[in-house]
Amino acid sequence: MTAAGRVIKRAMDVAGSAAVLALGSPVVAVIAVLIKRDSPGPVLFRQERAGRGMKPFQMIKFRTMRADVDPFGVSPAGTEDPRLTGIGRRLRETSLDELPQFWNVLRGDMSLVGPRPLYMSQAREFTERQRRRLEVRPGVTGLAQVQGRGELPHEEKLEIDVQYVEKASPALDMKILWRTFLSLFTRKDIYQKW
Repeated sequence: MTAAGRVIKRAMDVAGSAAVLALGSPVVAVIAVLIKRDSPGPVLFRQERAGRGMKPFQMIKFRTMRADVDPFGVSPAGTEDPRLTGIGRRLRETSLDELPQFWNVLRGDMSLVGPRPLYMSQAREFTERQRRRLEVRPGVTGLAQVQGRGELPHEEKLEIDVQYVEKASPALDMKILWRTFLSLFTRKDIYQKW
């Protein structure tokens, strides 16, 4: 991406995340109350992920699992996972558990569009080509998410992420954001296939 493109992308990130956080504050408040009523534990869940240049950062999400389970175990493979709370299932199905990540975008840890942030341990296992996905900030949504999300095998998603890095531009970001918005109205498999 050109220098001008990077400036435009960051401006889009700041404006977009600020707007979502401001307009979505009533929704955030309601979700926080529902989480507290549904199960004991914190409202937010923080987890270290690999950022741009392999720099670790704390990604924020709404808590969707019970507080007494290992948060670093295998990710839930479906809605029947007993570790998920009642409200947690709904948040994952609607992707509303991702709302707090707009704070990560505003802070500069993440971007609206980019490869989804993975665990540091996963990033350490990347091939030389796959490490290219660390050349940009991780995103709330990305090219792999609009091309299949949980339906794609892990290796295929990593390759699509690299292709995004190679083609990145504000125009491509706008297309991905539009397709992400449209996907909110269709149910797709959100659970990871590793």
